[in-house]
Amino acid sequence: MAKNTFNPIISVEDDGLYIPEVGAWGDEKYKLLGGYSDIFTTGMKNLWDSLVYIDLFSGAGFARIKGTSKIRMSSALIALSAKHKFDKYILCEEDDKCLNALKTRVSKYFPEANVQYINGDSNKNVEEIIKAIPKHSKDEKVLRFCFVDPFSLNLKFATVRKLSAVGKIDFLILLALHMDANRNLFNYINENSKKVDEFIEDTAWRDQFKKGQLPIKDFIRFLSKKYDDNMKKIGYVEPVKKHQVKIDDINVPLYYLAFYSKHERGNDFFRKVEKYLSPQQSLF
Repeated sequence: MAKNTFNPIISVEDDGLYIPEVGAWGDEKYKLLGGYSDIFTTGMKNLWDSLVYIDLFSGAGFARIKGTSKIRMSSALIALSAKHKFDKYILCEEDDKCLNALKTRVSKYFPEANVQYINGDSNKNVEEIIKAIPKHSKDEKVLRFCFVDPFSLNLKFATVRKLSAVGKIDFLILLALHMDANRNLFNYINENSKKVDEFIEDTAWRDQFKKGQLPIKDFIRFLSKKYDDNMKKIGYVEPVKKHQVKIDDINVPLYYLAFYSKHERGNDFFRKVEKYLSPQQSLF
């Protein structure tokens, strides 16, 4: 990647609209998302007729770094800011305050963009999202990139599986394996909770832990491998190692950014982005 590559850390001023807070580690996430959006659109713009960006948890477009006065453009506006544009943006958001602010900001900064908004839970709206995604045909070759940034394990694997069936689509997924899974392990082992069942699409996952076949300390490793195995079953190549994001001041793992592509070239792009933008901290 050249030194004059797109800088995804875009500082902005308070515009009076709703701005949610994120931790300081948000910048690392924005670097990887923006870096991949840039290399994806730059590298693929002449090879495909249509490039599509999908954001399942779009947020408000701006985010304030917690404990500071810094305000950044967040995922959707970062993708819209890349030098080479996607042909269509599908922005999904459940929170009305976030969605209304996002719409206003997109209209202000990117009035010419082809944007479709989908309001509600992306897990419940997956069929609507699929209908919004342009389809590959003999007259139009379509490539898609989907960013998934949930606050917990509230992403059902069935949602990813259904989206993957539309064809060529890369995923960058935040896996909340420490900020949710590890902290709430004993709640999830309780069979009244279905969150992990749906996250990895497996209702029998508890058996290995209850029978002592796997120690509790391996829970994060188990979820990580299970997710990778699930992705490979639906046509994705062996993924690159997950990028680990830590709480800077105490060096505690928080979450992982996992990239999945149906072609090894996508993995090559992601490796270049990760190497250029930040020191690699990988899971396992």
